[in-house]
Formats: sequence, structure tokens, C-alpha cells
Amino acid sequence: MTFGDWVEETRTRFQTMGAKRGAVASANEFWVGMLRRFGRDVWNYGEPIYERDWDVLLVLDACRVDLMREVAAEEGDRFPFLDPDFETFDSAASMSEEWMEKNFGDEYADEKANTAYVSGNPFTRDLDPDEFGLLDEVWRYAWDDERDLMPPRPLTDRAIEVERNRDPDRLIVHYLQPHVPFRSMPDAGFRWGDPEENFGVKDGGTGEERGPWHRLLDGDLSRDDLWQGYRDNLEWVLEDVALFLDNADADTVVISSDHANAMGEWWCYAHPDYVPIPALKRVPWIETSATDTGEYEPELEREGDAEDETGDDVEQRLSALGYK
Repeated sequence: MTFGDWVEETRTRFQTMGAKRGAVASANEFWVGMLRRFGRDVWNYGEPIYERDWDVLLVLDACRVDLMREVAAEEGDRFPFLDPDFETFDSAASMSEEWMEKNFGDEYADEKANTAYVSGNPFTRDLDPDEFGLLDEVWRYAWDDERDLMPPRPLTDRAIEVERNRDPDRLIVHYLQPHVPFRSMPDAGFRWGDPEENFGVKDGGTGEERGPWHRLLDGDLSRDDLWQGYRDNLEWVLEDVALFLDNADADTVVISSDHANAMGEWWCYAHPDYVPIPALKRVPWIETSATDTGEYEPELEREGDAEDETGDDVEQRLSALGYK
């Protein structure tokens, strides 16, 4: 965003939000822009995923450490694979697109060639499928258009199928939960739209389209209500993690995240890219294993070639996730 863009957005915010709230929102946008510039051009930190040992990496998009610890402590009977004293990990990025850029560079060509990547995140649109053992972009053919989101079950179905029939050296499953939108809060002010058409454009939020994180900044959504929706999304995806662990074979399965979410730390909200603060970059690193009981048969079959999707379709689905 240029300074001119910021000025224009500020004018729009003043018109749609009023002077006081518009000023706060624009000041926050300016501050986050400075942090982004620092993290992109001056200094950043974090560890690429291929620098660690794992057979299967289950990526739960935008998961905070404290959220995972709370669920692990209170829902241990439902999710016995979660140790409340789990290790943490400093991600290489604070946003999904940046995470893919930093983890799938040319220096990891050999690792990528031996990796099957099953993804519900539309930022894989920028990856070269030929560089991976398999790139299965499930979001292209199993997106829930009615709810404007990528539910976890299609990813679990494909991941189980790939693990059983392809037995890749490494498997990454990129779930979109607990990232917004929250299934329990369909009217929280955030919709992905069609990922083919709008995904990847930043949600600056200049008025009514502001998502839950920026509504927290505005005072329109309480922290408790936001946390409840966030936690419900995490429990939703963990149910599918449990299903995968009982229907695949892997010695080292890691449950982690590409980045977290800021809830006011360093006056940041959501997960702007290139921002080098722990609230955004520190994520869970939970090691467990998987044993295939054979009790579940995946219902989803891959429909045709993912390349059938258009660029407009990609952008629209990214928009549904708040990147506009």
C-alpha cells in the first residue's frame, strides 16, 4: 500500500465509520504498515518447516498457542493426542502466502519433490505443482460455496486417500480452520467469497466489510465472543485431525500452524504479513503418531483436474477468507 492509498482509505473510513473510529482504524493501519516494512526489509525471524523432522505435518491455519493450550487442557478426553505442555515453534511467516514463499523456495527442491501437499488454502495457486510429489488443491473442487469456507472433512478424506495409496515420504495437510470465518458466527462480518476471484487481496477493512479481528479493535465484537468462535473452529478441525490419526500410518505426525493471530499485541490484529512479533509467529508444535485402523473410508473423490479453475475463481475464494 502506498501513502496515497492509505490517505484514500482514510477518507473512506471517515465517511463510513465516523471521524473517531475512522481515525483509530487508519492509525492502526499505518502502524501495521510500518511493522510490515520493518519485517520485510530490515529484520525477521522464524524456522522453515523442512529444517525439522516429521513424516506428516498437519497445518491448522492461524492457530494461537494459548488457544491450543486451552483446548488441550479442557478437552483432553476428546483429543488425547494433545499434550497441554506441547512445544512451540517460531514460524517463518505471519501470513499464509508469506509462509509458502519462505518454506517452498528453491533451496528445498529435493524436499518438495518428495512431499505430497493436500491443501485447503487457495494461496497454493502461486505454487508450481511440478515441484511437488503431489499438489492436491482440494479447495478448487470441494469449497463450500453456501458457507463461503473450506470445511475440514474433504481435506481429511483426500489426506487419508493419499497416505494409504501413495505412501509419500512426507505429507502436508493444510486445513483452513481455526482461521475465520467462524462456523458458529456466520454473521460476524466476514466472508471469504469465491477464492478463485478475490483471494489474496488484503482485508484492510474500510467499513462494513471489516472482519472479526478488526471489529475487536473497533469495539464492535467482544474478546470473549471472538474467542468462543475461534475456539469452536479449532475444535471443529481437531475432530478431523483425530479422524486422520486413526486412519493413516505415520511415525511422526506434527500438528502445527502456518502463523497465529494477533489480538491487540503490539497493537496488531489478525495476521498481517511480514510482522515479526511472537503473537503472530509463535505456533504450536505437537508431535504424535498415526495408526490406520481401517475403520473409515473417505467419501470424497478428486473431481477432474484442479487446473480447470479460473483465475477469477481463485480470487473470489481468497476474498471469502478476507484477503481483498
